[in-house]
Amino acid sequence: MPTLHDATGPELTAAQLHDILRLRVDVFVVEQKAAYPELDGRDLLPDTRHLWFADGNVLSYLRVLLDPGGIRRIGRVVTAAQSRGQGLAAHLMDAALTIPGEYVLDAQTYVQGFYARYGFAAEGPEYTDDDGIPHIRMRRPA
Repeated sequence: MPTLHDATGPELTAAQLHDILRLRVDVFVVEQKAAYPELDGRDLLPDTRHLWFADGNVLSYLRVLLDPGGIRRIGRVVTAAQSRGQGLAAHLMDAALTIPGEYVLDAQTYVQGFYARYGFAAEGPEYTDDDGIPHIRMRRPA
């Protein structure tokens, strides 16, 4: 099993942030052909939590943001193509949900069942983002 890393925004090194952003861009922008502003200004905030598996390269990643009202938002859940099918995202979800509280996320519709395993339920109708990818808002109560 690769090494699990857990850091807040200010704790990230420049090399770690680079490797995380590279994976996110490789999958979300290049592989999924979704040209969107990947840099949203929230990665280095003190209340942003980054979790990832690495074995020299970042293999799987997610981040947890703190939204208004103390609700935690899981996002940017991603696994490198060559590392899929190993359960890395599931281990990241287990680690992310160790902090009690209410969580929300905007899931690509085809992975809605994955998040349902963690107590997330669909909230509202499916919608299509600016890049034409179907999503659904999901919530996990405290």
